[in-house]
Amino acid sequence: MRVLVTGADGQVGTELRLNAPEWVELIALNSRQLDITDRQAVEACMAQYRPQLIINAAAYTAVDLAETEQPQAHAVNASGPANLARSAESAGAALFHISTDYVFDGVSEVPYDESAFTRPQTAYGRTKLAGEEAVANLCSRHLILRTSWVFSAYGGNFVKTMLRLASERDVLRVVADQYGGPTSAKSIAVCLWTLTSEYRAKQDSFRWGLFHFSGAPVSSWYDFAEHIITAAAQHNLIPWRPLMHPILSTDYPTPAPRPAFSALDCDKITQLHAVEQPDWREDLSAVLAVLAET
Repeated sequence: MRVLVTGADGQVGTELRLNAPEWVELIALNSRQLDITDRQAVEACMAQYRPQLIINAAAYTAVDLAETEQPQAHAVNASGPANLARSAESAGAALFHISTDYVFDGVSEVPYDESAFTRPQTAYGRTKLAGEEAVANLCSRHLILRTSWVFSAYGGNFVKTMLRLASERDVLRVVADQYGGPTSAKSIAVCLWTLTSEYRAKQDSFRWGLFHFSGAPVSSWYDFAEHIITAAAQHNLIPWRPLMHPILSTDYPTPAPRPAFSALDCDKITQLHAVEQPDWREDLSAVLAVLAET
């Protein structure tokens, strides 16, 4: 199966490249090789490579910067997916698209399922929701995968930020009143390749639509940070173990407000595609092992 991966240098894009099955003819393009905001470039790419499936891992993910760069965020997160969806539909290709927990307002007390009302509170969340809507409306064979709190050994993310700060400071103050599901980029990539394999085998009976996929158990940023520091010390990735101090969101204001609770209910993808939620604690150990070797 010929598969086009966009955003190939990002966290998920990198893991998609590293974990591609041998039966995949992979065309992995970064943002310099394919600007998904350029409709003509997308159409030319589709004509050149003729993929059977597109996995869109390209995204504008600078949550705070998106508040002042809304046109740029909208171009990548909304117009780009629309371009891919139109081209996929015209070519008879399928489209897998990655979205985010930030489409929710964060006021729920239970994990959000796919039927939950969306009410993004940030420019980033609004542009990602617009991308979802474009994909759903413009491509009949689409799968939208919402995920959350992505981390990996590659690129910038919370895990690597904690490691850097732990090497610079004696005390780390981390928000303890925001809850979600940390998810490794590798688990997302493996999930997407599992779905690709199922689509390859089932074709017409494949279940399309919107699905949630994130790590378990639900955690606060503070809990996540504590696990990072403990495991990092075991891997000798930090020179000392800093003191951990929980703080409130109001103690650490950001330009874009974060959802207080954005855990995702992942039962649907388990029931329809037999994809289980990964344990982020195991994935974290694997990521730190990779970092310890580099």
